[in-house]
Amino acid sequence: MLSHSEPALLLAAALFALAQAPAAIAAPQGLMVVDTAGQPVAGAVVSVLVRGVRATAPSGTLAQLGQRNKQFEPTLLVVQTGTLVNFPNFDTVRHHVYSFSPARPFEIKLYAGTPAQPVLFDKPGTATLGCNIHDRMLAYVHVVDTPHFGVSDERGRLTIDLPGGEHTARIWKPAMGEKVPGQEVRFATTAAGAVTLRMNP
Repeated sequence: MLSHSEPALLLAAALFALAQAPAAIAAPQGLMVVDTAGQPVAGAVVSVLVRGVRATAPSGTLAQLGQRNKQFEPTLLVVQTGTLVNFPNFDTVRHHVYSFSPARPFEIKLYAGTPAQPVLFDKPGTATLGCNIHDRMLAYVHVVDTPHFGVSDERGRLTIDLPGGEHTARIWKPAMGEKVPGQEVRFATTAAGAVTLRMNP
């Protein structure tokens, strides 16, 4: 027989389980980023905030942005807040990697190989990277407060695992500059195909 307090405890447990459910039932959702003319937008970062999902990456999460043939590789790296990033140098010449961006200023002076310590990106935003030796080298580290993100391909398409329902996507491109957080677009998931996200000029 249940005591007077047990029904309330069971209800609280059920509500807690329901609140945790969205992250557990996430499924691949196709997305397509287009401009106002309906043309696909390539190289757009799409990040989606999901209620109940932690904003920071698990401790020890590691990513890599290397230098090869006197170019950054990749030129756009998207990571979740709290990610450590290594900057290995695969060239035979030394590089001097730096960022003056408020989101994450840092400097790794002339070096070869892989620096002993990765760089922690601990707040959202965009860091513009350069090399003090090779001026044409340019890259971006875009940091987001969600594990649900991706970058559109040449057809404007990408896939992100999402729970069903309505969400807000934030879309950013390097051409917007590091001071612009991105454009927000509301959308609802669907099993009928890709959801179109339309960017403003």
